[in-house]
Amino acid sequence: MEANNISIKETALASKKLQSADCQTLMGSANKLIALKGKKISEFDLKSEQSPLALAAMLGPTGNMRAPTLQIGKTLIVGFNEEVFASQFG
Repeated sequence: MEANNISIKETALASKKLQSADCQTLMGSANKLIALKGKKISEFDLKSEQSPLALAAMLGPTGNMRAPTLQIGKTLIVGFNEEVFASQFG
């Protein structure tokens, strides 16, 4: 985050496992979800519906929320992809 001059307002310790209910709370305050898994980029419109696919994209194989998770205005970004971060924050 520092390399892209992103200031962090709130952090959660890794020991605090955020799960499905936490994802749903975040999705309720967002209009768009961008889920990044390696080179795969998935976008979801949360204004109309919080789909099970959007929820699944936010969770890792252990059932915990994937990191990093960013909320920028009404957009959620979950996961990491260098190209996306460079285009969004560079």
